[in-house]
Amino acid sequence: MTEISRRGDGIAKIEGFIIFVPRAKAGQQVKIKITQVGNRYANGQIVEPVGKEGESQE
Repeated sequence: MTEISRRGDGIAKIEGFIIFVPRAKAGQQVKIKITQVGNRYANGQIVEPVGKEGESQE
């Protein structure tokens, strides 16, 4: 996750495409599942943390 939205969702960007992930934190690395796709963004949910206990990876 690169940053946090105004609503508190984590934001990931893949080739300029934005993905909002609730309960994700900035700097956290997680596997996500895309749940909804729009023209300019998508929504996802956390499937599992990546790394030790899902801690932030910098």
